[in-house]
Amino acid sequence: MKTYKYYFAAFNAFLIWGFFSLALKPLKDFSSLDILFYRVFLSSIVMLLINLIFRRNIVKKNALLFSNLKLEDKRRIVLLTLGGSFLLIANWFVFIYVVNHINVKAASLAYLICPILTTVFAFVILKEKLSKPQWIAVFISICSCFLLSLNHFQDIFFSLIVAASYALYLVSQRKNSEIDKFITLTIQLVFTALVILPFYPSYSNVIPTVPIFYICLVVIVLVFTIVPLFLNLYALKGLNSSTVGIIMYINPIINFLIAVFYYKEEVTITQLISYFLILISIIVFNEKLLFNRKYEVFLFKNNN
Repeated sequence: MKTYKYYFAAFNAFLIWGFFSLALKPLKDFSSLDILFYRVFLSSIVMLLINLIFRRNIVKKNALLFSNLKLEDKRRIVLLTLGGSFLLIANWFVFIYVVNHINVKAASLAYLICPILTTVFAFVILKEKLSKPQWIAVFISICSCFLLSLNHFQDIFFSLIVAASYALYLVSQRKNSEIDKFITLTIQLVFTALVILPFYPSYSNVIPTVPIFYICLVVIVLVFTIVPLFLNLYALKGLNSSTVGIIMYINPIINFLIAVFYYKEEVTITQLISYFLILISIIVFNEKLLFNRKYEVFLFKNNN
C-alpha cells in the first residue's frame, strides 16, 4: 500500500515530461545554450528560496544528519550528488538541442530507449534483477536502434546520448537516498549553475527581451523542471531504478503522439518499423507484469 505513492509520483513525473515539447518548441528561435543557461539559473534561485523560506528546519535537520555520517558515506553522497549534476546538465542540453534543432520524434525515441538502458545499467551497477524476456527486449531494442541508424544516424546518435545520460542519472540517484530529495535536487541545480556560470559571458547571446521567452521559461522551470524532478527523485526512495524506467514509457508515448499529430512531423516506413520493434520490446520487457508469469532471473550474487 505504501508503494502506491511512489508509483503515483513516478507516473506523474513522466506524464508531465511528456508535454515538455509544447513549452520548448516556441523557443526554437533561441539558442539551446541560452535556454539551458536561464533554465538552470532560474531553477536554482527558485529552489534556494523555497528551502530558505519554507524549509529551514528540514535543511537544518539534514545538515545535522549529514554531519553525523561516516566519512565514506559523506564522500559517496557528495560524489553521487555532484555527479548527478553533470548528468542532468548533459541531458538537458542535448534534449533541448534535439527538440529544437533535430525533431521531436528523436526526443521521443530517446525516452523509448532510456528504460532499456536504465535496466541494463541497474543490472550492472546496482545488481538489480533482469529476466530472460528482459534480455530479449534489450536485444530487440538494439536491433531497432541499428535499423534507425541506417538512414537516420543523427537521430539515433542524439537519442542515445539523451537516453544514456538520464538512465545513468536515475541509477546513480537510486543509491543517493540519505538526504532529503528536495535538498539533493537544490544542491544539484545550484552546483550546475555554478559550473556553467563562467561560460555564460562568452557563450550567451544578447539578453532576450520578448515576453514569450520568459513566459515559456517560467513554465519550463516550475512545471517541467522542479515538480517532475522532485517527483522522480521521490519515487526512487520506494522503487528500484528498473521500475521507474518502465514507468518512463509514458513520456515517449505522449511525445511521439504530439510530434505526429500536433507538429505534423513526417514519419518514414523505416521509423515506423523501428518504433514498432521498440513497442514489441516494451511488451516483451513487461511480459512478466502483463501476463503474471515467473521467470528465472539473472543477477550478480554476493559470495561474501
